[in-house]
Amino acid sequence: MRSGRARRAAVVALPAAAMLAVGLWGLHRGGMWRDEAVTYQVARRTVPQIWRLLHGVDAVHGLYYLLMHLVLAADPGHPGEVVLRLPSVCAAAVTAGLVAALGARLARPRVGLWAGLLYAATPLVGHYAQEGRSYALVAAGATGATLLLVRAVAEGGRRAWALYGALLGVTCWLHEFAVLLLLAHAGTLALARSSGRVWRGWGCAAGGVVLSLLPMVVVSHAQSAQVAWLREPDVDTAQELLRQYLGPTDGVYWVCLALGLLGLTRLVGRRGELTLAAVALPLAVLPPVALMLASQLTPLYVDRYVLYALAGAPLLVALGADRAAGMFGRLWSHGTATMPRSPVLTLAGVLAVLLALTHQVPLLRADRVPSTRPDDLGAVAAAVARALRPGDPVLFLPAHARGTELAYPADFEGTRDVALAAPGPASGTLYGREVGAGTLRRRLAGVDEVWAVVEKYALVSAYRPRLSTERAKVAVLNQQFVLRQEMVMDRVALRLYVRPIRGAEG
Repeated sequence: MRSGRARRAAVVALPAAAMLAVGLWGLHRGGMWRDEAVTYQVARRTVPQIWRLLHGVDAVHGLYYLLMHLVLAADPGHPGEVVLRLPSVCAAAVTAGLVAALGARLARPRVGLWAGLLYAATPLVGHYAQEGRSYALVAAGATGATLLLVRAVAEGGRRAWALYGALLGVTCWLHEFAVLLLLAHAGTLALARSSGRVWRGWGCAAGGVVLSLLPMVVVSHAQSAQVAWLREPDVDTAQELLRQYLGPTDGVYWVCLALGLLGLTRLVGRRGELTLAAVALPLAVLPPVALMLASQLTPLYVDRYVLYALAGAPLLVALGADRAAGMFGRLWSHGTATMPRSPVLTLAGVLAVLLALTHQVPLLRADRVPSTRPDDLGAVAAAVARALRPGDPVLFLPAHARGTELAYPADFEGTRDVALAAPGPASGTLYGREVGAGTLRRRLAGVDEVWAVVEKYALVSAYRPRLSTERAKVAVLNQQFVLRQEMVMDRVALRLYVRPIRGAEG
């Protein structure tokens, strides 16, 4: 009995430890990128300031910001990138353990072990394990809710369904698109041909989750302009997601695809029985497909929004590997040799996962370089610290380029923000409230040189900002100043503009 408990604990602990090691490897890869910088600067505000901000922007991340407020407050000094990303690393490790627990419960321990290790070895998982955003935490909550669904179906009772609904509700408040997990769980119950009692228990829990989420839906719908940059997903988008789920490299992808299909051979079990395939397939397929279909009407799809669905893929692959081992054993038994014992098969599967990991180590290593993110605000801030002197005027074009200063305020210490009227915490905005166009022109009239932190897309001649203050920035810089110096870092340029000496132009 004691050895059985130790074996079950090891099945969960080993994938969690592996994921923790992958997540901690290169965690201090460099500066934050802009989404992480938003987490950092919002989480360092007071709770009333965060609450005020959520009424105008980013309501969908509100609970995450409050949780990160507690995390960053635990560091009394100046918390940096590592502290910001640690909750995601820990959440990814928990998810790997939960994936293993699902596989062990619904199939056998070696299936759980293989699935958990496969999850830890997936590059997409490693990517978001090192992001100071909510997606790894959402994946942990969704996988935990799936495990609670399995327990509730098996045990029944109001308490089991209440725990399931409570965890899923909290997960949805971390990111509202986790509600699509209800589609996956409904698909699981349908494949299991569950009884009316089970459907009633699940329906009550699901109804509670949806009702609790309605305030978030109302507020976030009013803030939908934040995702106006998204485009409709297409067939290539779906194929890319499948590769991310199963392994980006060709060798790993095709083997995992074949094993995943083999894992579907026992999709439907006895009436009322939850098979692992019936849990894993809807989890992997229904949330991303539903979001892609909805995005044909209103674009909402980004792969990170359904990261939690990835947990279904390694479960299917591990189940297929177990099926293959079974077929291999039956063929072996017809010969004269002795069939390898279960520990040997388990070890062989672990070695196969390690082989897959070695194929993908170059991808994991490359992901730990700051240039793999859309930008590196730490590099921009370091350039500012080298170039600017106390008292130098700074202009951010457009206003959200101010995120660099908000993430790394020490590097801008003593500089003068020409366009700022009220900082973000005081104005209830992400990047602060800026002065009007007329005031900005008067302020710039009194300076002979100004440093500009500019998004690269704002440098093209066709750039036509919608706000009058942004148009005034462009007009004054182009008409009254000349470019003296420029440093470009990814998507951001640091430029020194100087006012020409009168008479020098002639």
